[in-house]
Amino acid sequence: MSKTYKRVLLKISGESLCKPGSFGIDSDELKVIATEIVKAAKVGAQLAVVVGGGNIIRGATLAQEGAIVQATADQMGMLGTVMNGLALKEMLEQLGQQARVLSAINLSAVAETFIRGRAIRHLEKGRVVIFVAGTGNPFFTTDSAASLRAAEIGADVLLKATKVDGIYDKDPMKHDDAKKFEHLSFKNAIDKDLKVMDLTAFDMCRKRNIPIVVFNMKETNHIAEVVAGQNHGTTVTVD
Repeated sequence: MSKTYKRVLLKISGESLCKPGSFGIDSDELKVIATEIVKAAKVGAQLAVVVGGGNIIRGATLAQEGAIVQATADQMGMLGTVMNGLALKEMLEQLGQQARVLSAINLSAVAETFIRGRAIRHLEKGRVVIFVAGTGNPFFTTDSAASLRAAEIGADVLLKATKVDGIYDKDPMKHDDAKKFEHLSFKNAIDKDLKVMDLTAFDMCRKRNIPIVVFNMKETNHIAEVVAGQNHGTTVTVD
């Protein structure tokens, strides 16, 4: 599949903002990702971003350890995404790209509260919209937030930026013989149990016919090239 997208939802992990194996926000890594997002915005597509929070705190891990109930741990994770979103906005604007942070929970002192029409208006004005705080509810991942926001804003595609250059039949970091898929149907991905995204997120994209492109977030120009319709990584579609 090769096409130019008009409106894009980009999902990036919190780990993309820090050095491998570390936590927090690294200014160099932040600038790398922000620079790639600016390039993508200049392609001409309206661009929204959902950012994870795993570099700040992992709510699921806290819950599994038993010290904090999952609902509270997930809320803490939402706040981690807010910190990442604010950092990304500041770096984008330093690079000359207007951006807005829209939060799924009420944080009026630091971010706009998410309203669908407001988000679309920002996109139409050429601003990068950064969605934070997940869906605003515990028990849902930021992948689910990405699929939800993609559906709400009418995105043409959901781009999932990862550490590897697509979807494989097994972990390419552990298996040298791992086979990469150039294209998959949603059904094949489910049947093969490839875990592209969590099932809730994946099913929402399937039902609303929103293609998913999984690609390497650290390759120079990849975000902009995928937005422009070039084939990088793996594309998942209904057919």
